[in-house]
Order: sequence, then C-alpha cells, then structure tokens
Amino acid sequence: MESRNIKNLRIIRILLSKPDGSLTKYRVAKQAESSTPWVIEFLRKLEGLKLVDKTKVLNFDKLIDYCIEIMPKTRYFEFFVQEPLKLLKESKLDYALTTYGAENFTSRHLFLSRYDVYIKEEDIDKWKSLIIKRGLLGKGNLRLILAKDNAIFKEAQEIKGIRIVSMPQLLIDLKREGGVCMEAYNILVNRNV
Repeated sequence: MESRNIKNLRIIRILLSKPDGSLTKYRVAKQAESSTPWVIEFLRKLEGLKLVDKTKVLNFDKLIDYCIEIMPKTRYFEFFVQEPLKLLKESKLDYALTTYGAENFTSRHLFLSRYDVYIKEEDIDKWKSLIIKRGLLGKGNLRLILAKDNAIFKEAQEIKGIRIVSMPQLLIDLKREGGVCMEAYNILVNRNV
C-alpha cells in the first residue's frame, strides 16, 4: 500500500481516538509519523468533506465510513485452532486481536464465533508453522489478517494478557465486518463519543 495512504489511515485513527479537537496538527503529525505539511493537507481534504474542523471530528460515523472507503482490501488466512487465546499468548509474535474477539474483551455484546487477528505480513510463515502443530488449515475459528500498517501493533493495548487493537481500529473493523458487528459498533460509538 502506498505510504501516503497508510499515513492517512493513521491520521484518521488518531483523530477518532481524540475527536474533541484538543490535538494540535503537530501532535497528529508526530503520532502518525508523518510530516506536518502532509497532515495539514490531509486535514484540509477532510475539512472539505465536512468530516473535521481542524482536528475536531464533526461526524464520527462518516469519518469511519471514509476510512473504510480508502482502506485497501485485506488479505487473510483461515484456520481452526483449539484454544486460540492460548495460542496467541504463547506465540511470542506480534499480533492484535480485532472484531468479535476484541469486542468480547471490551464490552461483551457479540457471540464469540471467530478470532480475527492482525499479524505482520513477514510473520505469516511463522504463524502457519505454529498453527499446523495445533490446528487445521481452512475455514474455522481463527482468521489471520495481514496488516498493511505495523502502527496497528504500536497502537494496540493489552487486556488480560491479550493484545487488542485500539478502540478506533476496533470500531473501523466492526463497521467494516457489518452484520451483527454493527450492533456492537453502535453501542461502542455511543459509549465512546
């Protein structure tokens, strides 16, 4: 993915994490590991779309829609593993749990039918090797998503020994997943905005 688009997605996540406008453009640039001129240019674009005013989010829901619109298609691999959380805790590899699993750690509104996990693209062979020892290839309860931006791992938080994506990333992923995840998305947005 083009590095500009990665930085745009980071900027959006940063704005979603602090939607009240209290961040300076310089602070956004520093957190996004981007140049201040690029942040100013991108914020102007978002202002033109009436999504933000400076760094204040005017329409949280539509900013997430815009983020989903500009996100590249994800690549993932599916597996069936007994005790996926145990596998994650023991893996010693970078990961960040999202959608059903992450929502279950934060608010418990969704039935935990699958664990979706961001991993580093360069680690896919290590993950496959680890999983083959304990599980099966093919559609199952674990989906490994190749992350396009390793900032997802830096932004992640640890809850009960499991790395969870940041709240903005979780909201984006829940809305992107759709279906029953939209109910959990709406509950979390109302609680966090």
